[in-house]
Amino acid sequence: MKTHTLPVDLNDAELEEFGREMDAIREDTLDALGEKDRRYILRVIKLHRLMDFLSRMVIFAGLFFHPLWQHAWAGWCPMLTLFGLGTLGLGLAKILENMELGHNVLHAQWDWMKDPSIHSSTWEWDNTCPSDTWMKSHNIVHHTWTNVVGKDLDVGYGVLRVTPLQKWHPLFLPQMLYVFLIMMLFEWAVALHDDHVDEWMRGQRTFRQTASVFANIGRKMWRQARKDYIAWPLLGLLVAIPIRLAGWLPVLGPTPAILPEVFLYVLAANVVANLIRNVWAFTIIFCGHFPEGTYNFTEAQVEDETRARWYIRQLLSSCNIKGGRTFDLFAGNLSYQIEHHLFPDLPSSRYPEISRRVQAQCARYGLPYNKGSLTRQFGTTLIKLTRMSFPGGSTTQKIARA
Repeated sequence: MKTHTLPVDLNDAELEEFGREMDAIREDTLDALGEKDRRYILRVIKLHRLMDFLSRMVIFAGLFFHPLWQHAWAGWCPMLTLFGLGTLGLGLAKILENMELGHNVLHAQWDWMKDPSIHSSTWEWDNTCPSDTWMKSHNIVHHTWTNVVGKDLDVGYGVLRVTPLQKWHPLFLPQMLYVFLIMMLFEWAVALHDDHVDEWMRGQRTFRQTASVFANIGRKMWRQARKDYIAWPLLGLLVAIPIRLAGWLPVLGPTPAILPEVFLYVLAANVVANLIRNVWAFTIIFCGHFPEGTYNFTEAQVEDETRARWYIRQLLSSCNIKGGRTFDLFAGNLSYQIEHHLFPDLPSSRYPEISRRVQAQCARYGLPYNKGSLTRQFGTTLIKLTRMSFPGGSTTQKIARA
């Protein structure tokens, strides 16, 4: 007998059986967690710290090749080369911290270790979004109501139309501009991605009722801006103190004319590093739920939802991205978005092996498993977003085939 309205060819008994298979995968993984997993997360933390430190040192080293130094290796080419390498490294370090560390630690994936320094209750990530705000809007709202129109804030993020189930409005016409702005300012958009902020924007809450939320977000934004855009550039000024003042002989003492320039160099490096992180995080996250073949749900479809039906919804709402181990690491293993949504609190390092079992069960039950290259997933996402900026669109949704 089939009483559910999910777009899969399974009766109720088969669907519940699939749910038990997913429960078994979860329990087997929990039972297997141990020293190997602990060593993994500690290595990633050490790698991030090393990348962050070395990248900043390379940026500062570039200052010693400023043409004003007048030594044999000084010049714009070596200086900008070092700046470029340091900035790229810093951007990658920020990606690693946000994706594989921050996002996953805040999902309580490592709480089983009972290490207070690697725990969802104590971790504060390198992002303008406060950890507690993120855990509420993402862990609770998004992962509970994944792709349910009217419940999941990630369905359009309050400003985009991503499915015909959303009523069209003329404000959606320039939404590809919104997409670009979200991509470039992603950490700032994430910080404001809160249900109370969304209700305030819709006129359902007053500013007074939302003031404490804004204050919490504002404090974290200021902390990040102060660190990246004031403290680090000021630290760079220490490198500028022994800049050449006269002739070829470097002497100690600040050169006022060069100080603003040095500040701006280091500031620019931090801005670009954050942009690198923003663009990458945006790309990976948007490829997780918006490509061709993903399914959106109505509230009626999830009424009285069982755990097994929740599993099916997560499966139909998510997409994986094909890539190697390095790609997976810097994607925070969200290249296994399906596994992440099925088991959000299991360590991300376990997703590759979990995916093999999930795919086998999907094949057994004739269920879709949406997996494609980054080019395919991102390309179809952009096509969909462009189409949804205009009126219409078929409400008959096509899901990925098994």
